Amino acid sequence: MKNGSSNTNTKLILLHPYIQKQTSTTRLWLLAFISFFTIVFLLTLLYTRDTIPSKNTSVAAAVAAVVTGGSSSSTPISNTNLPTSAINTLLHYASRSNDSFHMSYGEMKSISDVLRRCAPPCNLLVFGLTHETLLWKSLNHNGRTVFVEENRYYAAYFEEIHPEIDVFDVQYTTKAHEAGELVSAAKEAAGNECRPVQNLLFSDCKLGLNDLPNHVYDVDWDVIFVDGPRGDAHEGPGRMSSIFTAAVLARSKKGGNPKTHVFVHDNYRDVERLCGDEFLCRENLVESNDLLAHYVLDKMDKNSTQFCSGRKKRSISSLS
Repeated sequence: MKNGSSNTNTKLILLHPYIQKQTSTTRLWLLAFISFFTIVFLLTLLYTRDTIPSKNTSVAAAVAAVVTGGSSSSTPISNTNLPTSAINTLLHYASRSNDSFHMSYGEMKSISDVLRRCAPPCNLLVFGLTHETLLWKSLNHNGRTVFVEENRYYAAYFEEIHPEIDVFDVQYTTKAHEAGELVSAAKEAAGNECRPVQNLLFSDCKLGLNDLPNHVYDVDWDVIFVDGPRGDAHEGPGRMSSIFTAAVLARSKKGGNPKTHVFVHDNYRDVERLCGDEFLCRENLVESNDLLAHYVLDKMDKNSTQFCSGRKKRSISSLS
């Protein structure tokens, strides 16, 4: 009886391998289904974000509409300058920046006044990317503005975040402490490779910049602003080449306005004053303070061999 009762109450459970296989297959299909919809959701989110205009884009469009008088994008924009109120607003906020290296209101206004009087389209060449770069681009509304920068990586970065800015990098081969020697050599070669009227693209003068894009040498620049490269360090490149290049570009114009406005920033430094005296010339200096010098240069005859007429010269030996 005991053995019989045990056999009757015993239960046997068998797990067939097919049941386990079916459960694993179901889980795989469920995982694939969830993954598919997750990918679709992410793609939809990314596409929607790219197609919705950002707040900054909307603001920029609104400002552009105000400046252009509300004209649509399909309507050609005439070569007109910015309204005076817009210029004054830009100068006001730029001069109140927290950046300790920004220019003063008076300095920026001197350049702004010249750009305002420049017949559009105005050609502006700027040496150096600075705090005021976007300001110069905006003030030269509907004109051509080109920047020259010594740091190729910063130039590429700046152009990437501001694709509307034209920046070209250049390699300076000079040192600030060589200023006296280089200026003396350039003066001695003023009748040859360092002459005031020439195409710098083919120049052998050590102070001439000859590795810029070809079209930079073909433009008749109305305004040139020298605010680079670095000139505050003994081993820095100094601004001898940029000032010399500005002087030659102004003297070598083939058309347009025969006069060129050349501004030199940080005019309190010896190198800037020396090169200004020797290549831009004191008789062309119309405005000056410790930080900004304003010269107005006339184009010269192609056979000219002197940058300046007779005047009291600044000592070069002090920089040698």
